[in-house]
Amino acid sequence: MFSILISVLATTWIFILFKLFPKYGVNTFQAIVINYLTACVCGVLLYGNTITNAAFEHTSWITYVLLCGILFISLFYLMGISSQRNGVSITSVAVKMSMAISMGLMIVLYRESVTSLKIGGIIFAILGVIIMSYEKRAKSDDDRNSSLISRNLILFAIFLGCGLLDVVLNYVQSFHLQHLSTSLFSAFGLGMAGVYGGIVLLVNILRKKEKFEKKSIIAGVLLGIPNYFSIYYLIKSYSSTPWSDSTVLAVLNVATVITSTLAGLLLFKEKLNLQKSVGMVLSLLAIACFYFAK
Repeated sequence: MFSILISVLATTWIFILFKLFPKYGVNTFQAIVINYLTACVCGVLLYGNTITNAAFEHTSWITYVLLCGILFISLFYLMGISSQRNGVSITSVAVKMSMAISMGLMIVLYRESVTSLKIGGIIFAILGVIIMSYEKRAKSDDDRNSSLISRNLILFAIFLGCGLLDVVLNYVQSFHLQHLSTSLFSAFGLGMAGVYGGIVLLVNILRKKEKFEKKSIIAGVLLGIPNYFSIYYLIKSYSSTPWSDSTVLAVLNVATVITSTLAGLLLFKEKLNLQKSVGMVLSLLAIACFYFAK
């Protein structure tokens, strides 16, 4: 439970920081790049002494480091585009709803048992996420002129990509980390995302499309530390709890929705209307179902 709690709190802190970036004029992409490099350094400094020669003799994990790096940076980029074209609320639904595809794949791949409580938990979780996240968008000229197909493809890519990332992280934890610690795999994957993003940022700077801002360093460091621990404890939670992998993933997603909603109420004075109250209750019911289903 400790691993789940830390992952949820770290992820919630990331959402809070992203919400604060526009207020302080932080360049989000630059902060994301620094965040990944910071996360990598954080993991190496804390757990670098755990690496062994066996990790370099059995290198199947390297392929997944490269893959996770691509998924990390590309999903952040797609989320940024989607937030501009579709709105933040619609984008967040695509991200959180990805747990449906990852849970389904885990149940099929690992032949997990399907009980009525687990099915009920999945239904409550999906309904809770949709109800709490959904907001009506006012139509604008941009909405009318942008391509509906293009917007939907971006949302589908985020939905599929986030689900794939969850499954990949779980698969690596189960089959490819016998000789490398979870902490270092997390660090290397996040660091690779920083390398990919850094290349894009460097090209933009050399082409004078943007200038590097010093405040991005501070923002990136503040983002990178919790980002590292959110991924590290996500992977660790698969092996440190008595629940099935799909249940762990569902509890993490639903709990994050709840804590993010509470953070919005307490820190940003968002109102808890009837819609969000119903969504909160459904989310709590989902966690109760998953807990007793185990």
